[in-house]
Amino acid sequence: MYDSILLPTDMSPGVDRAIEHAIDAADRYDADLHVLYVVDADAYSSYPGDEYVHEFEGLETALERAGRDAVEEIAETAAESGVETRTAIRHGVPHEEILAYADEADIGLTVVGSKNRSGEYRRLLGSVAERVARMAERPVTVVKTPVPADE
Repeated sequence: MYDSILLPTDMSPGVDRAIEHAIDAADRYDADLHVLYVVDADAYSSYPGDEYVHEFEGLETALERAGRDAVEEIAETAAESGVETRTAIRHGVPHEEILAYADEADIGLTVVGSKNRSGEYRRLLGSVAERVARMAERPVTVVKTPVPADE
């Protein structure tokens, strides 16, 4: 049914169940798994970075390194299940980059993780998963993970 599945990750606890779901779906459909991390441009462009003394120690580089570690770890887990993976790091607005990647790579299904939070929290902040699901023209599965109220 699907030739390719996209799993965007932000390394949050809300992605854990989505990882399992995406790997399982890729295995069942014999699909390639694309693992994407988006370095949020807003996170580093608004940060002064005063405590960094060298340009390579900046927040953007740290976020990119953490993202690369995350996608490689997921790729290793998928490989243990016999799932072919492709990894990518992008910079920009997360939901926009996820949607663009899905179109460019002709993704059949996007699996996004979401923390299951209260309605008030969600109304105030929204979520990347919500934007992807609402704006995508291709199928999206949202995998919710319960998160304690204090996280």
